[in-house]
Amino acid sequence: MAQQDEPGLKDSLLPYEGWIQESLRGVLRFALDRAAGEGLPGDHHFYLTFRTDAPGVGMPDRLRAQYPNEMTIVLQHQFDDLRTTDDGFSVKLYFGGVPAQLSIPWAAITQFADPSVRFGLRFDAPEGAEQPGTGTALAPAPELPEGEPPATEDAPQVVSLDAFRKRPPKG
Repeated sequence: MAQQDEPGLKDSLLPYEGWIQESLRGVLRFALDRAAGEGLPGDHHFYLTFRTDAPGVGMPDRLRAQYPNEMTIVLQHQFDDLRTTDDGFSVKLYFGGVPAQLSIPWAAITQFADPSVRFGLRFDAPEGAEQPGTGTALAPAPELPEGEPPATEDAPQVVSLDAFRKRPPKG
């Protein structure tokens, strides 16, 4: 007798994938809410990668031209006016000493990391956004202080949905 494939999340009539993405984005939002209200405690700092071509992303034309698909920003020492809303967040960063106001919907975020505690999340790209091709540039950290360590083998472990799906149950 032929064995049939067991149904998976892709076959579900309930939108589990979307619910999981929304829940994980909630962690990101809690972190930015706290940073907006209280600042970043201790050595915490955030790397946020987002789709610049996602609907609702607001950024100066000069940055959009430089990063047409994807960009990584760092919230550490030099950022101002961090604000969160139900739809996303806005922040003022400095690129080459020039201020830039960014407005980023939660759905545009593809990665979030806090290297100080080796924590990271990876999200599905927003619908309608092209997948980055080879050569998609990531923005340099906006004016990081001297001595900021580069990414290494000790980089944060990124948690993705696939990692949860493929793990055998504990017990």
